[in-house]
Amino acid sequence: MTNGKKVLGVVTAAGLLAASLSACGSSDNNNNKNASGSEPASSAPASSAAASQSSGEKVTITFQNIYPDSSDPKYQMLHKIVSDYETAHPNVHIELDSLNTDQQKLKLKTQAASKEVPDITIVNPKAQMQPFVDADLFAPLNDMVQQNGLADTFQTGILDPYTFNGNLYALPDGNNIAILYYNKELFQQAGIANPPSTFEELIADVKTLKAKGITPLAIGEKDSWTGSFLFMNILLRTYGPGFLQDVTDGKTTFEDPAFLEAVQAFEDLVKAGAFQDGATSFDYNAGENLFKTGKSAMYFMGSWATGGIETSDVSKDANVGVFKFPTVNGKGDPNQYMLAPGSAFAVSKNSKHLTETLDFLNYFMLNYPKELFGLKGAVGLAQKVEGDFKAAGYSDMSITVMDLFTSVNGGDLSFDNTMNPATSQVHLSSIQNLFVKPDTDPSAVAKEHQQAYEDNKQ
Repeated sequence: MTNGKKVLGVVTAAGLLAASLSACGSSDNNNNKNASGSEPASSAPASSAAASQSSGEKVTITFQNIYPDSSDPKYQMLHKIVSDYETAHPNVHIELDSLNTDQQKLKLKTQAASKEVPDITIVNPKAQMQPFVDADLFAPLNDMVQQNGLADTFQTGILDPYTFNGNLYALPDGNNIAILYYNKELFQQAGIANPPSTFEELIADVKTLKAKGITPLAIGEKDSWTGSFLFMNILLRTYGPGFLQDVTDGKTTFEDPAFLEAVQAFEDLVKAGAFQDGATSFDYNAGENLFKTGKSAMYFMGSWATGGIETSDVSKDANVGVFKFPTVNGKGDPNQYMLAPGSAFAVSKNSKHLTETLDFLNYFMLNYPKELFGLKGAVGLAQKVEGDFKAAGYSDMSITVMDLFTSVNGGDLSFDNTMNPATSQVHLSSIQNLFVKPDTDPSAVAKEHQQAYEDNKQ
């Protein structure tokens, strides 16, 4: 346990995360020149929106975001910063479009196709972001991030996954690892003394909880990335880091025994009754709320969920604990995590109010960690956080999560942050299908993945 002050281990994790990311995707994305060989483009200056203020021009900035849950500290932070900015800039109105993750991804694709991207929108790093960058939809943030010391607030290396051909195109909200949260009271009711350290123990605990009428593991699989995220952690145990990179490099295929083993283990989890009934009809927020309201015993998610869990009823009386994803069939290092660079804020290159939009985003990101710290939501941020977490009332659970960052010994990235979108969509649908057809032959799942990869090679 740390003393609860600023956790420097997160910076270490950021370096490992950046190193892992740099091994994925195109090797020429993050160099110091653009595609034509010239120096990186500069962004328009963020000048406190002086021109529009002096003229009295009314400006509306559209801000697409993924903070729709009013019980989450990020929702409260968003509305507080927007209100403060509008008060200080009475000519500017921030129009919020708050969506869950999959809704936002789908909407942005439609908007991008018609080149009507919101002034600020949400993107994910590397492979997911690449098509939007290639379509020249975003404004470079190189100059803006240097203003008011904003660049120095980010952890070392964390901006690299959002940088293409020397241009920074988005500012991330988080730097996360995947963990399991558990409800101590529900474990006690089921007679389970300690969280599982092996996959076999996890399966046994799932069956015990199920027999007691307790939903073992909540998930929001309507947003298909959630099941993929869990599956990829199993694959991280059976194969080790770098499976997708090895596929790309021709060192293995999706028919590798470790992939088949991971599919079988995932199916075993489903067949044991791990998830709530109708899991594929629950979106991310609905799935998470099952855990936050004490209706499930466990929840697997990135550490970004800590803030919402911290402030929910389930956390009263130190009732929530956390544990590392277990070994699978005796394989894997529990100190290797699914690494999750955060979603990030990008600015439309075609914004009618580019100067004002850049100014607002600069203000928003400068205040982002400060506001979340006060709301007990500052765990797993991409920015450095100053303050005494213990004195600020953060729970032992939150501080334990922050301590886990110091144990990170590498890991891997989500499928859709690594592979191209077409291959990723086949993967997401394939894993989602296992929730309703857990008797699918693992070799058929592997062949489906391999065929998608071969069909969509770039």
